[in-house]
Amino acid sequence: MVQRTLLAVAVFFSTSLTGYAEDLTPRLGSVEIYGVRKAALEKIRIAVGAKPGDLLPARQDVEDRVDKVPGVLAARAEATCCVDKRMVLYVGVAEPDGPQVDYHPEPQGTDTLAQDVLDNYHAFLESLPITIRAKSADEDFTAGYSLMADSETRAIQEKFRPLVARDLLLIDRVLRDSADPEQRIAAAYILQYTPRGPHTTKIMVDGLQYALRDPDESVRANAMRALKAVAIGAKVHPNQEIRLEPTWFIELMNSIVFADRRDAALALVNLTENRDPGTLELLRGRALDSVIEMAKWHDLKTALPAFILAGRLAGLEEKEITQAWVGGNRDAVLTAASSPKKRFHTLPKRTS
Repeated sequence: MVQRTLLAVAVFFSTSLTGYAEDLTPRLGSVEIYGVRKAALEKIRIAVGAKPGDLLPARQDVEDRVDKVPGVLAARAEATCCVDKRMVLYVGVAEPDGPQVDYHPEPQGTDTLAQDVLDNYHAFLESLPITIRAKSADEDFTAGYSLMADSETRAIQEKFRPLVARDLLLIDRVLRDSADPEQRIAAAYILQYTPRGPHTTKIMVDGLQYALRDPDESVRANAMRALKAVAIGAKVHPNQEIRLEPTWFIELMNSIVFADRRDAALALVNLTENRDPGTLELLRGRALDSVIEMAKWHDLKTALPAFILAGRLAGLEEKEITQAWVGGNRDAVLTAASSPKKRFHTLPKRTS
């Protein structure tokens, strides 16, 4: 059941095509290695054992080889689609004295979701492939929770609201303490449907932010998706007075898991819109190197959120960030972001 659940979520929410590899015979377009500060980058590239144009290597083989490189504590490989119809292989590296994400220990609790709640979650997952094939996968977050454009899937999501109102405290306990990762994965998604109110909203936000440090990456992914919806709804409805803390999103920028970094960068684009000095300084102090390396990625879709963050760290206005991106001035912005005392007000034009 866990594998089926994770596959359904991955197919819908991720651009990864690992599950389709046998049919598509995917080939590499680029390899992105991140997290390297002291280890020998060239040795890691050799250990990856694949270059653009090659067949996509097995994830476990890549991780096993990179793990053996001196100075590497752990490695994680993940392939996503696509740049010019070629796969991108992301290889994350953790070093012994590098930044580490402090995850919670494995929970040991025995609480489980009510069967009707879990059944509705499984019905939601099963509806997703049909929704995708019908090209009705657009989501509306303005209520503070996800509502799909597809009417049948949307109806299933609407059923979460009374269920969460009934079982909020149990769902929160499951998210924090259940030893079963499938239960926590479901709880992390469902919690966004919490009725808004001073007490209930606090339970929801605290629970989802707690889940950002869950040892299971799929729990973290669902928590970030839920918090995205919560944040958008809070902007539309400021009377909810919801404040999300940036700390653990910033810490996840140093994760070796690609999805952690991708989703955290997207969240931080929203959380830094108001240019809060404390948030930007925390981002600079804890994750500047990660922001810079992610902003250099070849896949523009995954590089853009980090580039926006770099532009804000550089003190650029939103218009200037857009102009720099469109004009291909990535290096100028990243140089400015790396130098706190240096700010570009007018960026040089790209030279040929």
